[in-house]
Amino acid sequence: MKTKRILMQFIASRRVNIVSIITLIFLSTVISPEFISAQASKSKAFKDTYELKEVVVLSRHNIRAPLSGNNSILSKITTHQWTDWTAKSSELTLKGGVLETMMGQYFRKWLEEEKLFEEGYCPNADEVNIYANSMQRTIATAEYFKTGFFPTCNMPVYHRFAPSKMDPVFFPCLTKVSESFKNQALKEISLMGGKKGIVGINESLKTSYDLIEKITDMKNSPACKEDKTCLLDDYNTQLVFKKGEEPNMTGSLKLANRIADALILQYFEVSDDKEAAFGNTLTTNDWENISKIKDVYGDVLFSAPIVAVNVAHPLLMYIKDELKSDVRKFTFLVGHDSNICSVVNALQFEKYSLPNTIEKQTPIGSKLVFEKWIDKKTKQEFININLIYQTTDQLRNLTPLTLNNPPASHPMKISGLVANEFGLYNSQDVMDRFEKAIKAYEDIK
Repeated sequence: MKTKRILMQFIASRRVNIVSIITLIFLSTVISPEFISAQASKSKAFKDTYELKEVVVLSRHNIRAPLSGNNSILSKITTHQWTDWTAKSSELTLKGGVLETMMGQYFRKWLEEEKLFEEGYCPNADEVNIYANSMQRTIATAEYFKTGFFPTCNMPVYHRFAPSKMDPVFFPCLTKVSESFKNQALKEISLMGGKKGIVGINESLKTSYDLIEKITDMKNSPACKEDKTCLLDDYNTQLVFKKGEEPNMTGSLKLANRIADALILQYFEVSDDKEAAFGNTLTTNDWENISKIKDVYGDVLFSAPIVAVNVAHPLLMYIKDELKSDVRKFTFLVGHDSNICSVVNALQFEKYSLPNTIEKQTPIGSKLVFEKWIDKKTKQEFININLIYQTTDQLRNLTPLTLNNPPASHPMKISGLVANEFGLYNSQDVMDRFEKAIKAYEDIK
C-alpha cells in the first residue's frame, strides 16, 4: 500500500517520467505474493495434453482524455469543471500508460510461464508483431505495453502514419454502402429496440439519461441557456451511413454517449469518488447505468451483422493471416472499442456481460485474446478465446498485475461452434468462421 501511495503521488505531480514509472511498478510487483501459474485453473490433464504455440491480441487503448476539448459541448453541458487531464484531448493519459505497462508485464510473465518465451528472451522480428492504429492513444498504448512486455528488447511498434491519422486496417468505416445495405442495417438495428425500434432503444436508457442530466446539472448549464439543450429527450435517433465514414447518428443517444464516455474516463482517472461524480454520491450500479449508454451506442453503430462484417473486414483479414502464420508467436494489435465490438459481432460471438467492471462489453484497455494450442501427441491445433481486462478496482487503484493477481479473464463463446471438454475450439472451425464473415462482406451489394 505504501508503494501504491507513492505511485499515486508521483502521478499527481505530473512530473513523472517513464523510468520512474517502470521503477515504481517493479517495486510494486516484487512486494506482491509469489507468482503462480497463469493457467492455474487448467487441469493437469490439460497441461499434459496441450502446449501454447501462438497468441494474437486485439486491444483497446487504455485510459485517454475525452475526445472533445475546451469550448466543446462537454464544457457547455455541465455547470461543473471537468478534471485537469494529464493529456490533451483524445490522447492517452499518464495513468493509462502506467496501467498498460502493468498489463504488458503480466502478459510477459504469463507467456513465460506457458513457455512460449524463455525468461529474458528477446524475440526476432518474425516472432513478434506489435501494430497500432496511427492515433496517439493507440500508439502510446502499444509503446507502454511493449515497455512492460519487452523492457530490455529493442522491439519496434509499427504504425503506418504519423499521429493522428486513422489506419484503414483499424478505421471502422463503411467501404460498401447501397440502398439495400442501408435498409438491411436499419432493419437489424431496429430489432434491438423491439416493437418501438430505435425509440425503444432510447426508452431503455431513460434511467441512464436521467442520471446524467442530474450529475451534470444539465438544466442549468450553458448549453441549456444558450442552445436549449436541457434534456436528453430526442429519442428519434437518425442513423447515417456513408461510404468511407464510420456509421454515425444524431439525437440524444449520441450526446449522452459523449457525456457518459467523459464521466467514465473521469471515474477511472480520479481517485476521489465524489470528485469523479461532480460532488454526487453514486453507487456502482449508477456507474454501470452510465456505462450502459456507451454499450448501447456501440451496439447500435457496430453490432448489426451487416454493419459488423462491413467495418471489421480489414481486421478480420489481418487477424486471420496472423493466426495462420507458422513463425509468429505473439501479435499485439491496438485499436478501439469499435474494433472489438465489430470483430466480436462479425464472428458471431454469443452475447456476454462482463463481471467486476462497470463497462460490460469492451472495458478500457481490454483485450480480445486468441490463443492457439497444439495437442502434443496429434499436433492438432485448437483455439481458445478470452476477453482480458483490468477490473474497475484494478484500474482505479493502479493494482499491480501478477500471475496470482491477474486481470479478469472472460471466456468468449462463438455461436454455433462446439468446444471440446477443455473449452477449446477446433482451429479449422474458427478459421471457417473468419471465412464466413469475410464472405458476408463480399456478398454485400
